[in-house]
Amino acid sequence: MRKAPKRWLKKITIISGVVIFFLVILGFSPNLSWAEPNLPLPAIKLPEHFKIEIYAQGVPNARSLTLGSQGTLFVGSRTAGQVYAIVDRNKDMRADKVSVIAKGLRFPNGVAFKNGSLYVAEINRVLRFDNIENRLANPPKPVVVNDSFPSDEGHGWKFIRFGPDGHLYVPVGAPCNICEQDLPYASLLRMKSDGTHLEVFARGIRNTVGFDWHPKTRELWFTDNGRDWLGDDLPPDELNRAPQPGSHFGFPYCHGKNIPDPEFGKNKPCSDFTPPALELGPHVAALGMRFYTGNMFPPEYKNQIFIAEHGSWNRSRPIGYRIMLVGLKDNQPISYKVFAEGWLSKDGKEGTLWAWGRPVDLEVMPDGSLLVSDDHASVIYRISYQP
Repeated sequence: MRKAPKRWLKKITIISGVVIFFLVILGFSPNLSWAEPNLPLPAIKLPEHFKIEIYAQGVPNARSLTLGSQGTLFVGSRTAGQVYAIVDRNKDMRADKVSVIAKGLRFPNGVAFKNGSLYVAEINRVLRFDNIENRLANPPKPVVVNDSFPSDEGHGWKFIRFGPDGHLYVPVGAPCNICEQDLPYASLLRMKSDGTHLEVFARGIRNTVGFDWHPKTRELWFTDNGRDWLGDDLPPDELNRAPQPGSHFGFPYCHGKNIPDPEFGKNKPCSDFTPPALELGPHVAALGMRFYTGNMFPPEYKNQIFIAEHGSWNRSRPIGYRIMLVGLKDNQPISYKVFAEGWLSKDGKEGTLWAWGRPVDLEVMPDGSLLVSDDHASVIYRISYQP
């Protein structure tokens, strides 16, 4: 049999590429677990007996994570404007398919799941996709739950979650680096699942993009990103605890435990505000956080906090780009140490640091493994423990 002329092989290659491109644009994705992306996973350092693998690839700008009741992993994005559904039909802990279930949205960072419905937070509104896990191939039109949020893009993208009280918690970040603004800016709101009874739960929060509730005390813990342009080492990011509604966490008057803002803090002593439970690294961009509630990891990890540090953008020497572990005792932080790192690499003889990945959010799976989203590498990792 004669070989196909090279020009025909070239045409076939081009046509195939165009077909795949338009399938992706239309929301169709092939089985994406067959080929690994070219990522240096061996560079990731973990404690002994822990392992990191690719759970799903081809998830552009993967951000917040939430699990459906049937095991579907839903993933929000920011700049991609899309929401993804990831399924693992054969339960081998690797994604079988990544589908785009919504697109053309305005920074749909936040995703949450309740009673068969997926909630998606854009900048100024929260949407709901009903019966979504049974309609992944033909997603329903979204219902607008609440569209009364500010439309500012600065710190406007949202992380959302349902609390133990059944309310949906929705933050509104400060629309600036540092400024005084009336509520609802710089606050954490909550509302009923139908969008009614919207109220302020906590304020003085510059920008939280991750929170969770203690499995035993049911108290809210959240990360908060500190202001910029006070130097490389000030101020710290924060891990905060809000046992009840009504607390003020200091922004824009006070940063960390006792750092008055040079512009707004002159007549506002830090003692007037609720201090952070723990000061984190400066400019690490602490985003997603989860209490570890699984049974796969050793017992000492139970009910401890994992934090995804997205990484600095304005520090002379980058910091973050890692997953941290906060140890608790008697509901108080007693340690803050690296759990996974290696997304920062050195380039060339001068040792310039550059990031090939940026952790965003975390999700504890039913088997006890930990999923991590990466909006820079556009993948979802799976961290497991194998003694």
